[in-house]
Amino acid sequence: MPTSSTDRPTTPATVWLARGRHLGSAAEDAVRRTLRQLKDSQVIDDFLEPPEAEDAAGPVFEARWKVPEEVTVRARLTLTHASGGGQEWTLVAEAERPWSLEWPSPAAVFWPRDPDSTWDRDIATGLRFRGINRLPEDDKDVRRVLRNAVRSPWNIHIVVHEAMTPDHRGRVPLAEHLPPGLRHRVVEHRAAPHQLRVVNWALRDVDVEVPRGGAVVLPGTPVPSGYDAQDFSVRTVFLDGSEPSELIAAVTGFAALTRPLPEEGDRALTALREEWRLLTLEEELARARELVTMYREALEAMTKSRDLYREAAERANEALAAYRESAAAAPVPQQPDPETGSPLRQLTRRLEKLVDNAKALRPAPVRGDGTSGEDSREVRDA
Repeated sequence: MPTSSTDRPTTPATVWLARGRHLGSAAEDAVRRTLRQLKDSQVIDDFLEPPEAEDAAGPVFEARWKVPEEVTVRARLTLTHASGGGQEWTLVAEAERPWSLEWPSPAAVFWPRDPDSTWDRDIATGLRFRGINRLPEDDKDVRRVLRNAVRSPWNIHIVVHEAMTPDHRGRVPLAEHLPPGLRHRVVEHRAAPHQLRVVNWALRDVDVEVPRGGAVVLPGTPVPSGYDAQDFSVRTVFLDGSEPSELIAAVTGFAALTRPLPEEGDRALTALREEWRLLTLEEELARARELVTMYREALEAMTKSRDLYREAAERANEALAAYRESAAAAPVPQQPDPETGSPLRQLTRRLEKLVDNAKALRPAPVRGDGTSGEDSREVRDA
């Protein structure tokens, strides 16, 4: 089973996070139209489309609204062009209190609720959030789909096995029974009665098994802290139109686990907090006060640095003046005579003269007859 990540920050309890793909090229128009309608009907307080920065990957939309108990929610949707066509979207919302799954889904604020709209596609698998996604008939395709589902760091994937082919009552998507905060974060995979063996074979690497006629919540990557496949496995799911309460409990329990922020989610949350532009009047005043405080502190720091620089410059000038005075008062050193050579050469010559003089003054040695060597030479000369 994949190991959980410990080197990334965890998703705060106040944050709702999702990512998906919009098929086609009219994503911006759909978001603008939805936000305008909700503002006109006073469902949301306000929305804004900030001007795109030069280095922006795509347009950005901001919205603010209130949930029960007058809790303010701020949300930011970012659109980028997808390599395979369409546009990918990242949506992060943060509330003033820990997020409740009973609150409206932020995705329903930005995207139309029309069941035929094509914004609700999972990034990892390309499958829908709000529908039933039947596994392919080919075994290799089944393995590919489930492998991508297990690797997904964003949304919640569940696999439901049909013990027998259900009628129209059993073809109701699980999303319709989930709390609003989970309806656009869960991907439901349906396995036909004869596909149980290939499904469990595809999931063997993550130590997850789907019970016959039951369901399991896939761990995702990285695995959340506290995940145990047995705790998120449901032995029986009645596909008769009744509410699958045990499966709903497993999905909501999984959503409550502590999960690391995906890399793109970390950036999206940072942008929401640091680049937020949709300000109320009180927020604008508070930001203006923060700017005034920041500028005042910066000016004080510049003034202090200037004073320290000026003091250091004055001390340097004083030291330079003192050095010049001491240099002027000191005797000028004599330059060596080019003819006599360097001072070392002069000293050598003086030592040589002293040696010669010492030799000249040394007395002659005395012979055995009492005469010196010089007396003997005089006698021989005579």
